[in-house]
Amino acid sequence: MKIVQERIYEGRNIYSHKKCVRIDVDLEGYCEIPSKDIPNFNFNLLKLIPELYQHRCGIDEDGGFVTRLKEGTYLAHICEHIIIAIQNNLGIEVAYGKSREIMEDRYYSIFQYEYKNTAIECANLAVDLINSLIKQNPLNFEGRMSLLKEVLRQEAMGPSTKAICNAANEYNMPITQLGDSGFYQIGYGKMGKIIEATIGDKTSCVGADISCDKLLTKQLLENQNIPVPMGEKIFNIIGLLKAGEKIGYPLVLKPQYGNKGKGIFLNIKNEKELVKSYNSLKKNYSDIIIEKYIQGNDYRVCVVDYKVVAVSLRLPPFVIGNGKDNLKKLIKNINEDPLRGEGHEKPLTKVKIDDELISCIGKYELKLSSIPLKGEKILLRENANISTGGIAIDYTNEICEENIKCCINTAKTLGLDICGVDVCTMDIRKSISENHGVVMEVNAAPGIRMHHFPSEGKQRDVGKAILKMIYNGEPKNIPIVSVTGTNGKTTTTRLISHVLNQMGHCVGMTSTEGIYINNECIHNGDDTGFDSARTILLNKEVDVAVLETARGGLIRKGLAYNVADVAVITNITNDHLGLNGVNSMEELSFVKSLVGEAVKENGLVVINADDNWSKSIIHRIKAQKIYFSKDKENSLIKQNILNGGISVFIEDDKIYVINNGKKHLIVSIKNVPISYNGTLEYNLENIMAACGALVGLKVDYCMITKGLMGFNSNDNNVGRFNIYEVLGKKVILDYGHNIEGYKAVLSSLNNIKGKNKLIGVIGIPGDRKNDVAYEIGKICSKKLDKIIIKEDKDRRGRNSGEIASLIKMAVLKENKNSNVQICLDELDAVKQALSISNSGDVIVVFYEDLNSILNFIKDKETITNLNLNLANL
Repeated sequence: MKIVQERIYEGRNIYSHKKCVRIDVDLEGYCEIPSKDIPNFNFNLLKLIPELYQHRCGIDEDGGFVTRLKEGTYLAHICEHIIIAIQNNLGIEVAYGKSREIMEDRYYSIFQYEYKNTAIECANLAVDLINSLIKQNPLNFEGRMSLLKEVLRQEAMGPSTKAICNAANEYNMPITQLGDSGFYQIGYGKMGKIIEATIGDKTSCVGADISCDKLLTKQLLENQNIPVPMGEKIFNIIGLLKAGEKIGYPLVLKPQYGNKGKGIFLNIKNEKELVKSYNSLKKNYSDIIIEKYIQGNDYRVCVVDYKVVAVSLRLPPFVIGNGKDNLKKLIKNINEDPLRGEGHEKPLTKVKIDDELISCIGKYELKLSSIPLKGEKILLRENANISTGGIAIDYTNEICEENIKCCINTAKTLGLDICGVDVCTMDIRKSISENHGVVMEVNAAPGIRMHHFPSEGKQRDVGKAILKMIYNGEPKNIPIVSVTGTNGKTTTTRLISHVLNQMGHCVGMTSTEGIYINNECIHNGDDTGFDSARTILLNKEVDVAVLETARGGLIRKGLAYNVADVAVITNITNDHLGLNGVNSMEELSFVKSLVGEAVKENGLVVINADDNWSKSIIHRIKAQKIYFSKDKENSLIKQNILNGGISVFIEDDKIYVINNGKKHLIVSIKNVPISYNGTLEYNLENIMAACGALVGLKVDYCMITKGLMGFNSNDNNVGRFNIYEVLGKKVILDYGHNIEGYKAVLSSLNNIKGKNKLIGVIGIPGDRKNDVAYEIGKICSKKLDKIIIKEDKDRRGRNSGEIASLIKMAVLKENKNSNVQICLDELDAVKQALSISNSGDVIVVFYEDLNSILNFIKDKETITNLNLNLANL
């Protein structure tokens, strides 16, 4: 078995609403060989991964998967289960997976993940394990698992970040990891807030830098009459001894720039210990400060938005002797606590055996081989940092008002809206000024797991406090509208965006033509996929996102957003079949339905009640529905009205909305420029779809009316049935690129008055099936007087002239007398159409490259020269 392709889905996708990975695997001849027929395969697999005994695998009992193994199941299915089991072994809670055959010996497997790099490495290990079991070559499974744990440790979200993200989840706020960094964005657009652990996007960089300098912090706090321990910076051994004598023992040595309790030597009692500690410290640190050691308890006071939100008493790690085990074994025992992890991934951290620990127990004349008496308590470190193995007890309700004020003043002195103030005092319930307490340090980006997972006392949701601070109250997101379908997506997207722009919103829009921020194009191209949507969602100017969401992007990467406020399904017609594993209308409808499914609980889905395939997915959509139809008697329209829902329909050439039983006139069709007095029936559908979405967003009806009336084709809907006068002829540009698109445009042309001959410059993308080319050729032979067939520059796997020949063959088969020719270059085909047409004729161009044609027909000098050349023919 080998992996031939992998695809990461960071959000909802066509396989699951959970994050998933798809791997395509080549079974290399084993597609028909079940596991029971491979010697020792099942036995060795279950021995290595006993977690598989718990997998149900469609059987509603533990052991379902083992039953399947014994009956004989296949390698791709087994691989999927192994990947999930390995992730579970790492402590990652995932369960979803499935496998399907693509072709002989080729399968895809889908599996849920939490951390993508870890998931991919799990997949690699699963494949290697399967191969080793088949070949009966031993695999160092434990060694590979150790490597996996390190990958996970590097990738996993830290507990402080997780606490804030958990709070965001409570408010249904989306969370986006920015690259593979430790930065995360909560929310989208203008409401997007970036966090790094417990540093918010408004946390002062200067304040954070100051807090990293322990000496400067001490000086600034002392200036504000906040009690701090006496101390100074040390430059050499002479200065060390003089400072020690001046301050008086016991003493503390620590780095000027340090964190997590690293490099701190506490309770230095004499000159010998002082020199020894200094020599040890200067090996790793060049900037060292000396302080008076203050007797007392170690408290961490967490300040958020200049309010004390949590207080913990921190205790150093310790062991209790049992009279038989030595210290090394006792330390091993406490490290086996499932609440302790290697780093910050669990509530507590394992106690590391290092020089500081050896030095600490040495003060009690103990070694790792020493056996403490039964009941004897041995401190393993003198500092109480959670990151070095300490524990915490909640004291939030115990801190006195004077100490609360002191900690708030400390935060304000450094300008830190989020910080951890380390206080040393005998009793936090009494003012530190009265019992010789001090502020030891101030920590920007304070760890908050001690408050969320205290060893004793009440949990304090500091993550939620931080979240509410960065949002100045209840978190909320920008509205998102997602538009999908086969035809009309771009026009509908533009209409919605136009109305919202007219209202003063900064709209971020993706479409077939590009990415737009507040009407400014920041990228040209077909931008209807995941990456383009992510561009909008991460842009800090955007206060409404309107996203055209196409089939290809849904299949390749899924949705870029979590849920939309409003989804729109314009229609579902025959297009792109045979691509990316979508071979039927049922499968295409299933792909499109994802947009309708991924909507907020109180969101809405706008659906074309006249389109049969759109109606076929209604049962998949749980949110409230808005139906639109050209027929007010449509059964879905009538039923929705009876149910108090929202319906959009046409009556007496006017568009109406009925919402909650009330009927509202939106606009007369003749007053909407892109309807061309109602002749463009497909644009009536797009207008109603946009109207439904805007009503779903609770836009005022008069603003909808004004926006629709102010939206015209050539200015606001470029490339969608745009009409230009060129040399006395009408040139119509449209992006019809499938059967229904051609039908809609060519049918509408019958209603344009004053036309003489109708000339078509036609073509379709090369990845369309042959039967689509035939059908479009037949349609054009009936509707067009003269036909010029061109090809896209991107032939999408076809040979030059191949798709054009198919279309021509269909044209002549339908009408052997058709006036048809092939001119492969699109711009040359347009020039040819102008040359064979007369004044008053209409030329319709189904373009690929809009800009080159627009530049040509708008260039007066070029057109003049062309006219002269035509006159001389």
